[in-house]
Amino acid sequence: MTGGNLVVTGTLAEAGAFTLRAVDPAADAGLVHAWMNDPEVAEYWEMAQPEERIAAYLREQVASAHSTPYIGCVGGTPMSYWELYRADLDPLRHHYPARPRDAGVHLLLGPSGYRGRGLGAALLRAVSDWLLRTDPYAERVVAEPDVRNERSVRAFERAGFRLVRRIDLPAKRAALMVRERTA
Repeated sequence: MTGGNLVVTGTLAEAGAFTLRAVDPAADAGLVHAWMNDPEVAEYWEMAQPEERIAAYLREQVASAHSTPYIGCVGGTPMSYWELYRADLDPLRHHYPARPRDAGVHLLLGPSGYRGRGLGAALLRAVSDWLLRTDPYAERVVAEPDVRNERSVRAFERAGFRLVRRIDLPAKRAALMVRERTA
């Protein structure tokens, strides 16, 4: 999924404007490596790996035909990793009734200081709004957080997603979350 840059103010005014920028695997590998190796993140992303492997993973994401990785920044400070993708072209499509142009979102809040503050829900709402605005043919945004990650599931719900059902994916039991276009 690609589109223009996303800049969000208003709901995040106290923390600063939120922006998404494209991942640069060489420049961002250390940052994403640190986040992936945080025990709280590693429990659900299961990517606590050496920096070289994270760099290779980021290169794979950048080269993907259906997924685009981003670094989210608040007030210019990197604080999240995003994968925005076409769920109808992703292997996920084999695990739920995908619709043409379904958008998908993965989110990792990096530094622990950004977790537990309600930012995840605000950012998920803003990014899913952006995805639906930049692709007028997409009717919904889907996500599949690990069912054990109750804080993540609650953030998706507060962002307007609803739990459709639990699904078994190759690496996890997931909560299939869907946010429909409202207008």
